[in-house]
Amino acid sequence: MRICISAFLVSLLLMGCETNGVYEKSIFFPEHHWALSNQPSFKFAITDTTARYHIYAVLRHEDAYRYNNLWMKFTTQSPGDTAKSQLVNLRLADNKKGWQGAGMDDIFDHRIRLTQAPIKLKMGNYTFTIQQAMREDPLPYVLNAGIRVEKVAK
Repeated sequence: MRICISAFLVSLLLMGCETNGVYEKSIFFPEHHWALSNQPSFKFAITDTTARYHIYAVLRHEDAYRYNNLWMKFTTQSPGDTAKSQLVNLRLADNKKGWQGAGMDDIFDHRIRLTQAPIKLKMGNYTFTIQQAMREDPLPYVLNAGIRVEKVAK
């Protein structure tokens, strides 16, 4: 009975928390490796053009991942515009402190901001496509990759 009451109170508390997330989605790699040919796309709509947004790369990997970073090709298709690609270097660790993300056992989660400052987005449908751009194919020990679009609190 106490467990049920505790679970209910925790769920009420979580429902009361405000989130600025507009969209977050990740793709799971069942074999725990990310092949160059696997280029997940994420589609979502922006309706609030008065807000400013940050865009994040979301990544989950095992402790056995061999590199301090991950190069990712990030392509954005905004409403009424041509697709634009950029190559981004996602810093995952440094030699002094180790992994920079949140970890539990041998799994590490990273949410890395791609936008330097908050940006305005046009109303309409967006498509983001990501591709790993490392020299190793497939890239082992990667569990998930995705994106997050978040409203900046006023």
